[in-house]
Amino acid sequence: MTATAVHRPPTGTDAAPARPGRDGQVVVRLSDDLLADGLADLRWLLHDALLSGARRLVVDLTDVRQLSSTAVASFLWAHRTCRARGGAVVLRGVNRRTEDLLHRTGLWRVMQLEDAAHTPEG
Repeated sequence: MTATAVHRPPTGTDAAPARPGRDGQVVVRLSDDLLADGLADLRWLLHDALLSGARRLVVDLTDVRQLSSTAVASFLWAHRTCRARGGAVVLRGVNRRTEDLLHRTGLWRVMQLEDAAHTPEG
C-alpha cells in the first residue's frame, strides 16, 4: 500500500501527515513550485514521512525539472534514516539532468532510481 504526502500548507493545520502502508512505504510527490518555495517545505515533507515510521520513501520527481544540491542532500539525510530501518529512498521519475547530477556525485550508487511509469500496486 502506498500513502501520499501532501504539500504542507504554511499554517500546518489542514494536512495530515502521510502514514506508511503495510509495506512501510510513503510516496512524496514533489514539484518545481514546491521546491521554488525553498527547502523548508521539502524537509518538512521528508521529516513527516520519517516520523510516521516510513522505511521506504519514494520521492516522485516526475514534475521536477531541476534539483539543487541541497535538495539532494536532504534525500541523503532521509536515506540514512531509512537505511537504519532496513529500507531505502527511491527516486521516481528522474529526468536526464537529475540523473547526470546523481552520476557526477556518485549518489546513483546510494539512491535507488525508478521509472515514472513504475508504480507498484498496493
